[in-house]
Amino acid sequence: MHAQIVLFDGFDPLDVVAPYEVLYAGGTASGGALTVELVTAEGPREVVSGTGALTLRATGTLAPRAADLIVVPGASGRVEPGEVPDVDAGEGEWRQDEFVPVLLGRVLTTRLPALLKEALDDPTVTVATVCGGSLVPAMAGLLDGRHATTHHLGLDMLDATGVHAVRARVVDDGDLVSGAGVTSGLDLGLHLLERELGPRIAHAVETLFAHERRGTVWRATGPAPAAL
Repeated sequence: MHAQIVLFDGFDPLDVVAPYEVLYAGGTASGGALTVELVTAEGPREVVSGTGALTLRATGTLAPRAADLIVVPGASGRVEPGEVPDVDAGEGEWRQDEFVPVLLGRVLTTRLPALLKEALDDPTVTVATVCGGSLVPAMAGLLDGRHATTHHLGLDMLDATGVHAVRARVVDDGDLVSGAGVTSGLDLGLHLLERELGPRIAHAVETLFAHERRGTVWRATGPAPAAL
């Protein structure tokens, strides 16, 4: 099984590093049954994150036909004054959730949406997202009618794109698996390990990282709950 984690200018580092370490450890624990690499839509290059200009190097090109799992992170950082309504130059107060849609909107002008469409059209490829990463295919019109989650500040925006937004830590919608806030990348990675390589591999990695998953993985199965 081969996983590609996508980098783009302004990505959130923890959205990338958390699932990368979990999946890499899963590959080690499984004797190489899982491999993982950092990629971009454009090919190998240095990619600057949105947090303190932390830079990671992508070693490959996003290729849905070569990947079994594609992970899309969210974004972080600030934008230029005037790019966000009601955020003016010189103002000391700003909200990160106002900037993220602008940062992710820039990604829509790259080849990434077309490559994600190719991946989502192939039922043998699983697309996973962390935090605001689900908004990238959603804003591109690729997730209409699907179930997904994102950071709690972005749930209304996700819902507005035609997605059934779910307030859950991890949402498993088959070939689309999404995580909520940034630290959910750990839980999402462990869930993917359990789903693809089995609970013993996932438990070994969970133990190594001294991290216990939070909450129930939400799926659109079983009876609908009554009002509580």
